Amino acid sequence: MKICEICPHHCKLETGEIGKCRARINDGEKITALNYGALTSIALDPIEKKPLYRFFPGSWILSIGSYGCNLNCPFCQNYEISMADSKFPTRKATPEQIVNTALELRSRGNIGVAFTYNEPFISYEFVRDTSTLLKKVGLKSVLVTNGTVASGALKKILPLIDAMNIDLKGFRAEIYDYLGGDFETVKKTIEIASKSCHVEVTTLIVPGMNDSEADMIDEAKWLASISDEIPLHVSRFFPRYKVTDRAATDVKTVYNLASTARNFLKYVYTGNC
Repeated sequence: MKICEICPHHCKLETGEIGKCRARINDGEKITALNYGALTSIALDPIEKKPLYRFFPGSWILSIGSYGCNLNCPFCQNYEISMADSKFPTRKATPEQIVNTALELRSRGNIGVAFTYNEPFISYEFVRDTSTLLKKVGLKSVLVTNGTVASGALKKILPLIDAMNIDLKGFRAEIYDYLGGDFETVKKTIEIASKSCHVEVTTLIVPGMNDSEADMIDEAKWLASISDEIPLHVSRFFPRYKVTDRAATDVKTVYNLASTARNFLKYVYTGNC
């Protein structure tokens, strides 16, 4: 039996066993990424789509994703791949192939690679190997992540990472208990990463879960205690996956919560409105 050190679940896996994320396996010698180089999605996106509004605005970034996630959000907006496993159709790519593609796209404004669409930290080895090569050729590495990563693993990879957008699902521990995560871990990820690379934060406003003004005050004040220049994206929920019993977040609610956050933060944006 071996223990996975990538996220706070610390799955204890026998040989051949796969972790909660559906993407990390004990191969008999070590725990590694079952989804190494297995791509479900690849696109050239505007950097603002990540969303990163204050990191090379107006540029483009090669965006790739695999399958699996170490949270279990019933309202996941991208559940088709985040909740998938190795049976999902993929195309294989090596770090070298990804970097070569990124270089070819420089003429179209590409600045690097974003690991996105599903949780990138569960593809830890692939992100590490690809980002190492990207840095050698002067391209950027971006992570779009839920922030559910062990501090040790985070600190090892951060020297390779240029920017992160971190999902902050809400600002109460019970929200993360509901989603199968750990509130303090995500806070620690934001604190550590913001000292090493460009960080922006996204909060998806889900009606009845994290849409109170009091929650947003607590969240914005806490982010400002790290730096009032951390950009916050207040995003609108749409019915997805297992949560189809409620309407999309009222646009007025999103705007009001963004206005509240602006009392503490310099850069607050609204999304999907």
